[in-house]
Amino acid sequence: MKNSIFLKIFSGYLLIVIVILAITFPFSFRAIRHHHIDTLTDSLKNLCVTLNFKISSLLEDNRLEDLDSFIKDLGKEIETRITVINPEGAVLADSEKKPSLMENHRKRFEIIEAIKYGFGTSLRYSASVKEEMLYVAVPIENNGVTYGILRASLFLKEINSLLNNLKMNIIKVAAIIVIILLIGAFLFSRNLSKPLNELGHASRKVAQGDFSIKVLLKGRNEIKELADSFNYMTDQINTLFSQLSNQKEELNSIISSINEGLCVIDKEGVISISNKSFNNIVQNDSVKGKTYWEVLRITRFDELIQAVQREKNSIVNEIELNNRTFLCSATYCANKEEIVVTLHDITKIKNLEKTKKDFVTNVSHELRTPLTAIKGFVETLHDTNDNEEDQHYLNIIKRHTDRVIRIVNDLLLLSKLEGKSDSLELDKVNLNNLIENILKIFEQNLKEKNLVLKFNPDSSLPVIKADPFKLEQVFINLIDNAIKYTERGEVVISLSHKKGMVTIEIQDTGICIPKEHLSRIFERFYVVDTSRSRKLGGTGLGLSIVKHIVHLHNGRIDVKNIPGTGTNFIVTLPV
Repeated sequence: MKNSIFLKIFSGYLLIVIVILAITFPFSFRAIRHHHIDTLTDSLKNLCVTLNFKISSLLEDNRLEDLDSFIKDLGKEIETRITVINPEGAVLADSEKKPSLMENHRKRFEIIEAIKYGFGTSLRYSASVKEEMLYVAVPIENNGVTYGILRASLFLKEINSLLNNLKMNIIKVAAIIVIILLIGAFLFSRNLSKPLNELGHASRKVAQGDFSIKVLLKGRNEIKELADSFNYMTDQINTLFSQLSNQKEELNSIISSINEGLCVIDKEGVISISNKSFNNIVQNDSVKGKTYWEVLRITRFDELIQAVQREKNSIVNEIELNNRTFLCSATYCANKEEIVVTLHDITKIKNLEKTKKDFVTNVSHELRTPLTAIKGFVETLHDTNDNEEDQHYLNIIKRHTDRVIRIVNDLLLLSKLEGKSDSLELDKVNLNNLIENILKIFEQNLKEKNLVLKFNPDSSLPVIKADPFKLEQVFINLIDNAIKYTERGEVVISLSHKKGMVTIEIQDTGICIPKEHLSRIFERFYVVDTSRSRKLGGTGLGLSIVKHIVHLHNGRIDVKNIPGTGTNFIVTLPV
């Protein structure tokens, strides 16, 4: 059962009052009793001192009968028991009993103290009168001679009766005080718990979605300030909730209107959000709450999601689904460990790309035969005609024919590489030896342009598995470009390896590639300077071929433009 704050506060006050009374009353009664006993002790002591002279004269004259009679009369008159004892402890006179019948009092505590210290007191039960009594004893002296001990005593039943009456009065007063305190505690607890209960009720309403609830309290205290803060908070929450609802509706509308398929996959692999386009792509209208492998049973998609979860990064790849090609982008969201997946239909683009590739391949095949024939006839005319003017034109025709033939051959090679129909013939390749042999091809070109070639091999470079013929094409193309586009200075070729990867850098001091062209130099037919490319006989396909050969080897090629020092091509290949 839930304990209310009212019961807690009220019971707390009640416990405090009970504890205070339980501690205060016993000490109060004991203090009052001790005070009364001390007062009576002083009175009895004064009485003994007053009677000392009278009793000492009777003892000095040895008038014991007169002493006993005097003591009995005085005891009845003042309602106090008086006893006279000689120094040996024998009772000489007593106001209550016959002295000869009383036992020796030498060992009584008050007698011992009176003899030793000049004053003695004791509180004990009297065997002779069968009641609790207070005893006070003082020595009887005259002219420095001790004749005995005078003891006065009183019954404590009167003190106990007085204390009992006082106790009852104190209990009555305490009961009235307790009742008043409890009434005050009740009112205080109710006044404190009532607004808190209202706040608790209002909080539950807010938790249920009712933001219109208000807590209106009177007064100017902390609880009133709390209620005002609560009302302000509910207004703010209501405003924020409305804004969030509007934003959610707007977001849902945007997501639903996106043509690309979109879904969100949580860390357990469950689809939490999806739009209509995604449902149409997977041909399933109830994907929410299902695992992605139930909805998309595609190995490549599963590998993509696992790679994103493992690397916690964004990955883009192509997947085939229902005879259509989609560009799948998976982005990792670290805050919720979710993955946002978008599917963009690129089937038309891929078909168009295939059509273009097929067209280029077919045209290239068709052009090879007439170009070969043209080249043959031009060479025949060149050999059989001695006219200088005709020779000039024939040389022009031959040069452009060779250039077109190179373009056609490069296009055919590029088509094979892009279609991956040209498989790699892997073998063990020592890159130091391979590049060293390639450099011999360019010795004449370097001499003609007066360029310096620096080759920095790595003696610890591991042997890699690669297609040596295709790698020759890569490095011949890159070195040829470096020499071709460098008018003065040097070409530096460096080899290194790190963490299972081999790096080949080809750096020149030629013309710098403008920054805006760096991202496009690997596109087919893309040239930075068209007039210079034609002059040098470039086809615009060399770097595209290089890129595809490197990718076939699962490698990477990068280019850095170094202002003032030239260009640096970096090829990275796995060991």
